[in-house]
Amino acid sequence: MSTKKTGVDQQLIRELAAILNETQLTEIEVEQDDLRIRVCKQAPTVQAYASPAPAPAQAPAQPAIAAQPQEEKAASPAHSKNAVPSPMVGTAYRSPAPGANMFIEVGQSVKEGQTLLIIEAMKTMNQIPAPRSGTVTAILFEDAQPVEYGEPLVVIE
Repeated sequence: MSTKKTGVDQQLIRELAAILNETQLTEIEVEQDDLRIRVCKQAPTVQAYASPAPAPAQAPAQPAIAAQPQEEKAASPAHSKNAVPSPMVGTAYRSPAPGANMFIEVGQSVKEGQTLLIIEAMKTMNQIPAPRSGTVTAILFEDAQPVEYGEPLVVIE
């Protein structure tokens, strides 16, 4: 009789983070059954996430239509050295709740550490902070759009 463990093993994440510090690695990934944990040392914080569940069959049609014009508009800013990449796979949101004010707008000045957006991954809302101070010159995603690891989200000049 085996019991399937639910939730993420926080001790495992701590051990992986310790291995990163001891070995001077920048990231480590462990996969066991259908759970994948990746720990990256990109900023002062260590981030971990697991693979999200597959999207429903009808969902891909709408995001593909909505994302296509945005990609055309943002082709050059997306390759900017000042682009802030997504630290995880998930769904990106521009505001803390539906109907609430957006965290940032194009032309707005931001300070290092200020929340730029939220990425929902595994039903957890992760605040994404500004890595540096500056002015937001482009927002490269639509609200409630799925994003991939490393995908440029915001350009801060």
